[in-house]
Amino acid sequence: MLTYPYTLTPDTNGTLLVLFPDIPEATSVGDDEHDAQVNALEALEAALEIYFDERRPIPLPRVANGSRYSVTLPAVVTSKVYLSNEMIRQGVRKAEMARRLGVHTPQVDRLLNLRHGSRIEQVEAALGKLGRRLDVSIV
Repeated sequence: MLTYPYTLTPDTNGTLLVLFPDIPEATSVGDDEHDAQVNALEALEAALEIYFDERRPIPLPRVANGSRYSVTLPAVVTSKVYLSNEMIRQGVRKAEMARRLGVHTPQVDRLLNLRHGSRIEQVEAALGKLGRRLDVSIV
C-alpha cells in the first residue's frame, strides 16, 4: 500500500497545518494531532481525485525522511492509483480499457473513482489487461 508522509506546522490561529510534500494539492488543518491525521487522509484522497480527473500521473510517495506523520491509503485506493498511472503511462484511455474488459465505459469510470467501492478483483482484471499484475503482501 502507499504511505504518504506529511508535515504538521502550527498555524497562527492555533490549529495545525497539514502539508504533503509529494502531493502539494493536499492540504488540511486540525485542532490537534489526532484531528489532523483524520483530516489528512480526506485531504489526500480529495487531492488524488484531482489527478484522476485531469488524467495526470499521481506521484508515488518518497521515503518518509524521518517524518513521524504519514497516511496509508486503503488497498483498493492504492490499486486504483497504480491502475490510473499505468493507463496514463501506456496511453490507454477509458474507452479502450472498457473495450479490453468487455464492459461499458461507465464501469471504467467507477473503477477510477476513489469514492466508489470497487472490488479489488475488478482493479486486478484491469491491470491484467495492461500486462501488469497486482501483488499483495503482508509486512
